[in-house]
Amino acid sequence: MSVALTKSPPPISTRQDKLRVMVVDDSVVIRGMISRWIGAEPDMEVSASLRTGLDAVNQIDRIKPDVAVLDIEMPELDGISALPQLLAKKRDLVIIMASTLTRRNAEISFKALSLGAADYIPKPESTREATAAETFHHDLIQKIRHLGARARRRASPGASPAPAPAERVREVSVHPVAAPVAQLPLARRPFSMLAPRVLLIGSSTGGPQALMALVADIGPVIDRFPVLITQHMPPTFTTILAEHLARASRRPAHEAVDGEIVKPGRIYLAPGGRHMRVVRHGADTAISLDDGPPVNFCKPAVDPLFNSAIDVWQGSIMSVILTGMGSDGMRGGKEIVAAGGSVIAQDEATSVVWGMPGAAANAGICAAVLPLNQIAPKLVRLFSGDRS
Repeated sequence: MSVALTKSPPPISTRQDKLRVMVVDDSVVIRGMISRWIGAEPDMEVSASLRTGLDAVNQIDRIKPDVAVLDIEMPELDGISALPQLLAKKRDLVIIMASTLTRRNAEISFKALSLGAADYIPKPESTREATAAETFHHDLIQKIRHLGARARRRASPGASPAPAPAERVREVSVHPVAAPVAQLPLARRPFSMLAPRVLLIGSSTGGPQALMALVADIGPVIDRFPVLITQHMPPTFTTILAEHLARASRRPAHEAVDGEIVKPGRIYLAPGGRHMRVVRHGADTAISLDDGPPVNFCKPAVDPLFNSAIDVWQGSIMSVILTGMGSDGMRGGKEIVAAGGSVIAQDEATSVVWGMPGAAANAGICAAVLPLNQIAPKLVRLFSGDRS
């Protein structure tokens, strides 16, 4: 998965303003590769290159990094054990977990998010895999830049103090504090008067936590309507995410299967590495998966799902764009609105990265721009017939 960005944070020009990145990995090859990439960027620098989590914990007070790229499997102290110790010493540290695409590491990455990691990134099995290495390079630099810049903005004078690690997860992902009224909404148009018959959701960076929080509170919607989700995520990780969504919602959730009939009462998640669309199948609606090229530099991408849904449900679509880098979902959202449907975007205050929802809001296609914890109640009301 790779993410296209429409707008980068302002460039950081002076050395003292560069993002300081601590690279922690027991592979000297991986450390060297990541360090070279970071060193080639004008707005970031390597503050330390360390072999173990124990080295990172022991030296963080001296290094004072803004961002840590933390491997999962390391000797002496692994990444998941080092993570809470690092956050205890530096509460505003942005930690990006790096792991290979195994089920065990995917599970650990999800656990790391619940413990306060800002994000995760799959790393290639071998640096000789040119395409995989290029994707890893692109995605890692963008995550460092955007997550680091966001942390800097939050730590700037006048910003609210950084919460403790345990609070940080709740703030962004579970029950965030509502943003000031002045920020809501950025752009508004009336909700469609057509009764929605499906809920579509798109998300990227910060999405797993936001999705789990959202589906936990929309049970009445799931029971009566199908819910289709595209989250920018690689294979294996989407398998684990579907299991987490099933537990969070207490409803059936699974990776979508090509050709299966879409039914109310179920959550369908686009599998990693494949675009998910919907098509007419007689009187029914079926899932269509394809292995075509990335869309918006992403695979799976949100726009293919949004666009295909119009042919099936016309304007009877409710769509939600959650936290994420880039602008995926904005063009599809425009088409949904043009067909008579509605778009809700997550607000900036509760988004890990306000790229995708910000693009939708700035395009003027949203009926509402809401904090995460207000989206579920709004959806329940809308699907019950309240269009206010």
